Amino acid sequence: MSKRKKNRQSPRAEPTQKRSSGAWICTADNWDAIICKGYTSLANNPEICTAVDTIARLIGSMTIHLMKNEEGGDKRVKNELSRKIDIDPNRNMTRSDFIQWIVKTMFLEGNGNAIIYPEYDITGRFLENLQPIPPYMVNLVPDGWGYYIQINGKRYQPDQVLHFKLNPSSDYPWKGEGYRVALSDVAGNLKQAAETEKGFMQSKWKPSIIVKVDALTEEFSSLEGRKKLLEQYVETTQAGEPWMIPADQFQVEQVKPLTLADLALADFVQLDKKTVAAILGVPPFVLGVDEFNRDAWNNFINNKIMPIARGIEQTMTRGLLISPEYYFRFNSWSLFSYSITELVQAGAEMVDRMALRRNEWRGWLNLPPDSEMEELLALENYIPAEKLGDQKKLK
Repeated sequence: MSKRKKNRQSPRAEPTQKRSSGAWICTADNWDAIICKGYTSLANNPEICTAVDTIARLIGSMTIHLMKNEEGGDKRVKNELSRKIDIDPNRNMTRSDFIQWIVKTMFLEGNGNAIIYPEYDITGRFLENLQPIPPYMVNLVPDGWGYYIQINGKRYQPDQVLHFKLNPSSDYPWKGEGYRVALSDVAGNLKQAAETEKGFMQSKWKPSIIVKVDALTEEFSSLEGRKKLLEQYVETTQAGEPWMIPADQFQVEQVKPLTLADLALADFVQLDKKTVAAILGVPPFVLGVDEFNRDAWNNFINNKIMPIARGIEQTMTRGLLISPEYYFRFNSWSLFSYSITELVQAGAEMVDRMALRRNEWRGWLNLPPDSEMEELLALENYIPAEKLGDQKKLK
């Protein structure tokens, strides 16, 4: 007997006792709660997606530097590993797409968690690929004080994968819990507002004209009679043709139909958008509320974008690097809102104090380097630093 035949189960027998049918009695409100009517995933909510996309795009746009601790200060290292992480961490994705996947998964689908599996060569020394694992394939299982990860039923230890976390749980600090619970109610409110607006705009029950008819008229007593009256006195064959109605039986009034402003939907939607912005930590103008504010934007970069980026870079440093002298760091310089005038003024002051070379200053403004601007300049006619002692007044 083959193994397949041996494991084959016999057909299930019919039950001897029939299940009794039953009924549940509940109110309309409880019924709506039981059937979970109107549930919307966070990934399908436009406002939440807009905020998360903004966060993901900003973090994905930052370059990742491989840094080394040295006595004179930390310096950037350029080698194959730094290029792998910053250019093509995944064989099918760029660094921007790769980082955006991590951030969106933590916020939307992964409920605060994103798992990356590192793939090495045969020797186990060189990193070949960082493979994103879809959330539906991952299960985080508590194991005493720690945990382990199941990917398609296969068990992995935390140091075998890269586990990115957002908003650590109070019960399981090693596990992220995201913002799904906090955003569920406001997401439902925004969906209900959108459905109300859509239903209102598509509604046919918005007459712009009301016709008063004598109720004692014989034709008005039946549906066919009312249709006959409309066809006879109201409906016309040509645009702009005047109506001919009996003065004793008809009175026509024009009324203003109910508008969205009367429903005060705009105020509630703005309030819900501000709530989403406050929970996710984005400025309200990202969601179309209020006007752009540069200070609020820079504060958003410092207090929201960079903490998430720090968590990503620390996870990658701990999971991919062995030497304690090396670490990964995001370059956030390009995310802040600066004007060209401010960059020129700040660069000029640093050049005057010999804290910056002019080519580095030109790099701030995206200008190509100049071979004649590598020397450090100081005040007193801006002479090179090594010639400061040649001044006549010092002799």
